[in-house]
Amino acid sequence: MDCLFCKIIAGEIPSAKVYEDEEVYAFKDISPVAPVHILIVPKKHYASVMEVDDPSIIGHIFEVIQKLAKEFDVCEDGFRIVNNCGDNGCQSVKHVHFHLVGGRQLEAKMG
Repeated sequence: MDCLFCKIIAGEIPSAKVYEDEEVYAFKDISPVAPVHILIVPKKHYASVMEVDDPSIIGHIFEVIQKLAKEFDVCEDGFRIVNNCGDNGCQSVKHVHFHLVGGRQLEAKMG
């Protein structure tokens, strides 16, 4: 498979890992838009949320997001969780992933 995130998860491409368990891998974005910008991905490849056949993985990802938001101290001031889906949704890597973004005042408008 020629998926960037699958290669990162497999260790073929280096990343700044911040969390890993049996189902999820999280790492710092290489082009952060804020002081905290972490990508949280399931280890199983799904091209987008439209392919997720086990919704429990999304719940687990959100548990990991809560843990990382606390660990990176963005809970008090707030943060953003983003999932881009498909070309019109600006999904640049076709492996479902969530962005945890915070650590500064974010712009109100997203699109």
